[in-house]
Amino acid sequence: MNTDLIIIGAGPGGYRAAEYAAKQGLKVTIFEGDNVGGTCLNVGCIPTKTYVHSASFAEARERMAQVVPQLRAGVEGILSHPNITLVRERASFVDAHTLRSLSGDFIADKGIIIATGSETKWLPIKGCDDPRVVDSTGLLNLETLPKRLAIIGAGVIGMEFASVFHRFGSEVTVIEYLKECLPALDSDIAKRLRKYMEKQGITFRMKTAVENVADIDADIILMATGRKPRTDGLGLETLGITLAPNGAIPVDANFQIAAVPDGSRVATVPDGFPSGLYAIGDVNARQMLAHAAEMQAIRAVNHILGKQDGIRFDIMPAAIFTTPEAACVGPTEEQLKEQGIAYECKKSFWRANGKALAMGETEGMLKLFVTPPSEGQEGDLILGCHAYGAHAADIVQEVSVLMCRDTTAAQLRDMVHIHPTLSEILSSAV
Repeated sequence: MNTDLIIIGAGPGGYRAAEYAAKQGLKVTIFEGDNVGGTCLNVGCIPTKTYVHSASFAEARERMAQVVPQLRAGVEGILSHPNITLVRERASFVDAHTLRSLSGDFIADKGIIIATGSETKWLPIKGCDDPRVVDSTGLLNLETLPKRLAIIGAGVIGMEFASVFHRFGSEVTVIEYLKECLPALDSDIAKRLRKYMEKQGITFRMKTAVENVADIDADIILMATGRKPRTDGLGLETLGITLAPNGAIPVDANFQIAAVPDGSRVATVPDGFPSGLYAIGDVNARQMLAHAAEMQAIRAVNHILGKQDGIRFDIMPAAIFTTPEAACVGPTEEQLKEQGIAYECKKSFWRANGKALAMGETEGMLKLFVTPPSEGQEGDLILGCHAYGAHAADIVQEVSVLMCRDTTAAQLRDMVHIHPTLSEILSSAV
């Protein structure tokens, strides 16, 4: 069977690529051997957020059972477009243009996009086969609230579940090998958030390595040590693709697959290597975020169609939905120092904001990084923003938009912000 575009995986990247390509007139075949919607919708960010916004464990499970099927039905609706054929099977490569599933061989005339996502990265810790040990999927499937929950890893997954299950009433302990939580977040912001969570009653054991699960005194142990690209069963070896050391498929700036990684985050497609092969989302491990996968999907389809776009992949906001939440865009202060980039740091605090006071949400701080003035230049270009506090993600999203348009702090000062709103925390910083 011939089609214009073949997509493997119907998660955020896959279904967005299918939707966008179909609207551009391409005939699309998309393979999915599991539920459509991928990890994010079924066992990741969406179920987690129903927990974040629920008052109790019982309510969270009830809401998750309602929200996930509703959103999954929405994705099914997207994939019912007349230009899209959904094949509910797994597929693997026969050659650079052909995929094989139980239904037979499918040939792509214009391109193939791999969007198979990621899976739990299990650390080789003694005793991991203990029935108490679960990943995030297993934790979401629990039918009863654990009295004592131990979490290995203080990254995004670990911190979000620590916040949620403590609020539900579990006794939570977080064990982390590094000296601070949330390594992608500015260390000052991360430390303040951790200290606040400690005051709420969550125990943190930093700079601690787990050698044996038997040493952990808990009813349930969450392995929250990250995720790895899912590539098993694709038959990539038939194409001569060598995975990067982290298991990711190497890609170039258009997310076209390269033959071998070249040591950098962005690989180069060598002469003679098959064109029209792409990898988007978690499977390329460039930016393991659902919204990154969606934008990578658009870039890949645009490249297939020969279209240009202005997507800024160097500006990728992210959020951590703890209580209070945290968010960031751009480099941390530590990264700016390491890279020798001149900057000024402007701060503002939730406790000085009228809306935050009225809401009773006074915990939080924002750090805005801008270029300093130099000879012949005014400076003030916004470099990044890291924050924690109520609705920090919404504020950082505004900064992300400003950065995409190379906005300066001086221009931001001239922009009117509604009073009273939390967004005034940003304007107060400048």
